[in-house]
Amino acid sequence: MKGKNNFGKVLAWGAAATAAGVAAKKAYDYSKKQMDLKSEENIRHMENGQAPGKAYFVGGGLGSMAGAAYLIRDCNMPGDQITIFEGMHILGGSNDGIGTPEKGFVCRGGRMLNEETYENFWELFRTIPSLNNPARSVTEEILSFDHAHPTHAKARLVDKDGTILDVKSMGFTQQERMAMLKLMNTPEEKLDDMTIEEWFADMPHFFTTNFWYMWQTTFAFQKWSSLFEFRRYMRRMILEFSRIETLEGVTRTPLNQYDSVIRPLENYLRKQGVVFAENCTVTDIDFADGDGITAKVLHLKDNGIERQVELQDGDICIMTNACMTDSATLGDLHTPAPEPVLRPISGELWTKVSAKKPGLGNPYPFFGDVHEINWESFTVTSRGNKLLKLIEDYSGNVPGSGALMTFKDSNWLMSIVVAAQPHFINQPMDQTIFWGYGLYTDREGDFIKKPMKDCTGEEMLIELLHHLHMENRKDEILADVVNVIPCMMPYVDAQFQPRKMTDRPKVVPAGSTNFAMISQFVEIPDDMVFTEEYSVRAARIAVYTLMGSNKKVCPVTPYVKEPKVLMKAVQTSYR
Repeated sequence: MKGKNNFGKVLAWGAAATAAGVAAKKAYDYSKKQMDLKSEENIRHMENGQAPGKAYFVGGGLGSMAGAAYLIRDCNMPGDQITIFEGMHILGGSNDGIGTPEKGFVCRGGRMLNEETYENFWELFRTIPSLNNPARSVTEEILSFDHAHPTHAKARLVDKDGTILDVKSMGFTQQERMAMLKLMNTPEEKLDDMTIEEWFADMPHFFTTNFWYMWQTTFAFQKWSSLFEFRRYMRRMILEFSRIETLEGVTRTPLNQYDSVIRPLENYLRKQGVVFAENCTVTDIDFADGDGITAKVLHLKDNGIERQVELQDGDICIMTNACMTDSATLGDLHTPAPEPVLRPISGELWTKVSAKKPGLGNPYPFFGDVHEINWESFTVTSRGNKLLKLIEDYSGNVPGSGALMTFKDSNWLMSIVVAAQPHFINQPMDQTIFWGYGLYTDREGDFIKKPMKDCTGEEMLIELLHHLHMENRKDEILADVVNVIPCMMPYVDAQFQPRKMTDRPKVVPAGSTNFAMISQFVEIPDDMVFTEEYSVRAARIAVYTLMGSNKKVCPVTPYVKEPKVLMKAVQTSYR
């Protein structure tokens, strides 16, 4: 593809710049001196009750919004000195949940929260008031709801005959157990560019185990995903390994994550005076000449009008360097989601800036092949609860208690999730909603003889009904359907692509005096991507580092070093 080749040329230039070791060392030494001076100045200002300068966030997702909250809460920066630029008309990034009773609702996906491992997420939201009850925090609201509605899946895997499988056993051979143990203890420095499939190359049986089907669909891994990330998930989520068959570690929000997480955070920031510039895309960033990384000019396309923002001394710029839901497209009951035509706006910006200065990462491994990194979701809105009641009777789980149900023999590797109802703040009491997704969009369906990516919402629902062995109820179920909205996400698995350790930039790159990057595509040692925690942790690191704060980021909890946890994991592997 011509676009891909051009993309590669730009990145090759950036990689060459990155390889310039002497320049990088000079930049680091220069910027360390500048950063030390800046930190001393910032600390003096904060001790006097106010942070210096302004802050500009590129992208309006959870990371940027969390960063703004940290600046206000911990660095005494007035909200009206903070601007968040967002290319879409709505905030929240990948935390979405929108729709109407008339046209149906859509969740592009679900974000699994976890009480034990989301250290910075819970700490931040303990200081963000709930929308429903401002006397309570968002953290209190979510955890109270979750404890009252615990997850315990009774139908985690379903086979082609509609049989709910007994998945208490992980299904490992002894060779596979030893390979897992070896991986857990192999230094990451030895895993550059390796895939999961390469590690288990002589153990094809591994990819037929109950464990793989459950782990893969819970976190959206592919065989060709990065071994780095698989290893980090196994270490970080070792508690979840011991309960993967029930997904008891999934923490539920009262509503979808946009309504339960983003809206209260946005409300807090707006009350503090934070400026939100929506439909405003940052198309490029200019840096100061010479050593170091100092952002100087932001180039904007603001509601179609090109303009610039010049950074002054004391200002900071924090950029979302990539977003997994960029370029997503929607269909409807009778229309497939169109093939995406837009390149990822955040990834394109990352491409431009990475070519200008060393140490800003390499986007190409993540965005090079959309065929490996896409999957498709669908959201079903119905009048009444007939279908949800049928699924409840089949699975043994009331809505909100079952987490993922995966049809392991499905050509699309289809899974569904039925949340507690209502799932949207504006959802009528006489409507019900659930969503599902398929990992293999190029494959023909088992019953609808078309690739998933070419299917309408109605065809996706019919395929599901066949896997549930409810096809004889098709007409009465479809009669209640308001809409089924497919969503194609071309880059949703990009963060799992095989990579080198150096391909992801540090949150605050070596050489930076006022510039940081936050997203699922920055490097945070020991933590795992594709999580709310990763966005919040990156934002906290960026803010505290650039502002010279002596406050501490909550560390990664080392469950992988706790003897009781390890013993339980070993026992699970032998079940």
